[in-house]
Amino acid sequence: MSFTSCLKTKLPTFARRAGIYVGSKPRFFTQTALLRNASVPVYPSLHTLTEEEITIRDTVAKFAQEKILPKVQEMDEKESLDKEILNGLFDQGFMGVETQGKYGGAEGSFMSVILVVEELAKVDPSISVICDVQNTLVNTLFLKYGNDAIKEKYLPQLAANKVGCFCLSEVGAGSDAFSLKTRAEKKDGYYELTGSKMWITNSYEADIFLVFANIDFTQKHRGITCFVVEKDFGVQVAKKESKLGIRASSTCTLNFDGVKVPEENVLGELGKGYKYAIEILNEGRIGISAQMIGLAQGAFDHALPYTLEREQFGQHVGEFQGMQFQFAQIATDIEAARLLTYNAARLKQEGKNFVMEAAMAKLFSSRVAENAASKAIEFMGGVGFTRDYPVEKYYRDAKIGSIYEGTSNIQLQTIAKLIVNKYKS
Repeated sequence: MSFTSCLKTKLPTFARRAGIYVGSKPRFFTQTALLRNASVPVYPSLHTLTEEEITIRDTVAKFAQEKILPKVQEMDEKESLDKEILNGLFDQGFMGVETQGKYGGAEGSFMSVILVVEELAKVDPSISVICDVQNTLVNTLFLKYGNDAIKEKYLPQLAANKVGCFCLSEVGAGSDAFSLKTRAEKKDGYYELTGSKMWITNSYEADIFLVFANIDFTQKHRGITCFVVEKDFGVQVAKKESKLGIRASSTCTLNFDGVKVPEENVLGELGKGYKYAIEILNEGRIGISAQMIGLAQGAFDHALPYTLEREQFGQHVGEFQGMQFQFAQIATDIEAARLLTYNAARLKQEGKNFVMEAAMAKLFSSRVAENAASKAIEFMGGVGFTRDYPVEKYYRDAKIGSIYEGTSNIQLQTIAKLIVNKYKS
């Protein structure tokens, strides 16, 4: 029996069970209709959001348009964060999205965090990453590994008015982060930290530092431990980098010259810092993916209207078929990147393995963002290359997506390793 004959034979029975067998002949419906009538569960799309998620997305979009947008260019030129913007992020609850209400947080979902990051990035990727690091790295480390005393002490501050930062990278420990040299020597009731960190996001504004240091170099990476360090302990904020993009987000070198950290400020277990860092960075990559899709959408939204106003050769630039094909490709790429990102976020939220999906999302979204921002400049022609329009900033901001929280080569390595392990087994 052919496949077609098999379908014709079996379909009437299925249709009858589904309650759609009419008269002496079956009515043929699409598979979707059959499943619906057969009471098979219909699962929501990745774009389906809860009421809470819709509310926070719309709140962020409004805040970004009204409060951030008027100051984007000034912050970029001054390479500094406007304090009113930072205060607004705290006031709106965007700096403690997943933090429980008892600690002053918004008690939202991880998907809500992703939506916050994406919406902020549509207007200014610099502000987006400030919020992203606070939520996906700093707060999550406290929530997952902090004891009750540490949570009660620091989470309310991080939700109310204190910026935190994640201090892992060093001059000789970038992609190979666990070759770090910062050491923590045990003393009587405290640890003494000595060393330096580089390229630390949010460090200029930060009051709370999650510092990874080695307590026993003979144990190699198994000696790495995470410490909660307050700025008043003696953290020295040294060089503030002057960067190509995301200029309103600070990136600094930090020095620790015999900084005394109380032993109760060890986050989690001794020697487990390497494990914590790996796990948190996997989550953080979804946040960077959200930043990149927001950036790509922001650049696209700025460039497209211009092409439908600008006239050349007697018609709008955006009406030429060659241009429209490019629009379609960029829009498709952004949508694909968004679906990868949302899928990774939902997997994480459901407690499922998301490591490969997060790596794929970051890899692809960073490429899409760079290309979309580049094309946005081309769509606008000469004016797109000037600083009178924001698309050149999106282009500068996009480059970091393939570098921080794991370079694109690291993402490829992660994906390949997981694929090989799957097929080996």
